[in-house]
Amino acid sequence: MSKVFTLSQLTCALAALSLTSLAGASGLDRSGQPSEDFSASGTLAYVSAYHLSPDVSGVDVTGRKVDSLAEEYEGYGYGVKTDVNDKVSVGVFYDQPFGAAVSFEGDNLLTKTTNGQFMPTSADVSTDNFTGMLGLNLGANNNFKVYGGPVLQKIEGDVKLNGTALSILDGYTLNIAKNDAYGYMAGVAYVKPEIGLKAAITYRSEIDHDVNYAESMPIAGALGLTAAQTKEAELTTPKSVNIDFQTGLNATTLLTAKARWVPWSDFVIAPPLLNDNVVIANNSQPGAVRIDKANLLQYSDDAYMVEVGLGKRLTPALAVSGSIGWDSGAGNPVSPLGPTEGYYSVGLGAKYNVTPAWSVSAGAKYLMLGDADGVLAASGSKIGTFEDNDAYLFGMKLAYQAK
Repeated sequence: MSKVFTLSQLTCALAALSLTSLAGASGLDRSGQPSEDFSASGTLAYVSAYHLSPDVSGVDVTGRKVDSLAEEYEGYGYGVKTDVNDKVSVGVFYDQPFGAAVSFEGDNLLTKTTNGQFMPTSADVSTDNFTGMLGLNLGANNNFKVYGGPVLQKIEGDVKLNGTALSILDGYTLNIAKNDAYGYMAGVAYVKPEIGLKAAITYRSEIDHDVNYAESMPIAGALGLTAAQTKEAELTTPKSVNIDFQTGLNATTLLTAKARWVPWSDFVIAPPLLNDNVVIANNSQPGAVRIDKANLLQYSDDAYMVEVGLGKRLTPALAVSGSIGWDSGAGNPVSPLGPTEGYYSVGLGAKYNVTPAWSVSAGAKYLMLGDADGVLAASGSKIGTFEDNDAYLFGMKLAYQAK
């Protein structure tokens, strides 16, 4: 049985790269919420995984080194979609869209030693998205597609701030217990498989979570303020727009392009106890500039990403791909919990058809991370400068695709 690629299948050679292209990008973005599979034809099933290995360091405002602050992490995804008939398709997809994994090391403003115990500033935030999809093919040749469906999102997190220079925030801890909330996605696409053409735009809604913020602020108690509380408040993850495009250049070559927009400037994490105590403590100081809001995490700009790639069939069963990309970041200065501003990237990938339906893809990507100044959102205090950092990404994907 033949293992030959068609133009429409060549795009799968880029699949592993598309899954890893946004890990470690703007704000808390990780997966990039891949959308290209929503408009695929036939039956599709896949499992994927990636590993991020970052090298992020800097110096604090006193000149001391801030070392090894970004931790390695893995991400996973899977999906299945099938055509009920020539007009209707259904599917379910899973990804991990947003997250953070940082831990500050060394002797600097964001660490301390108490009773011989080293205590770093750290953050661990994770999310899970489950997306249901209903698709409709329109037109005499089914060239137009519309698709959409509900999104179930789970979020949880832990944050610890340590460092005597942090004043009232020294020793602050936050736990966000796992919380479920719902949103939706919707998209439209135009496809012309005979020339490998597809253009699609996918919108994901913001999702409002009512989370329990369990907070502790030891120093606040010494100041006569509330030292600990658990209180429900809103946390809204951002909406996004993904654009996917591909077209065949010849019988063995496919051009791809993708773009993404996320309004990170609208995103904040504002734990109630931290907000109340920092506002009271600040405004009680003689001559202090009065404030009415103190956030744990916020961004100043929206984020934009573009990526261009080429897929090339080398043999009837083997295709390779390359890509270059740019991410704007979400503004500078940035939070110390993610102290880089965007990136430039280059990547390589390959896909091998084990059988006509089953394939294995692998990809690697190098990210040159943007320089940034780290500032605590709650106090506006500069913590340090983070320069000359980079990251490596490795991804794999096992896929089944049949008409």
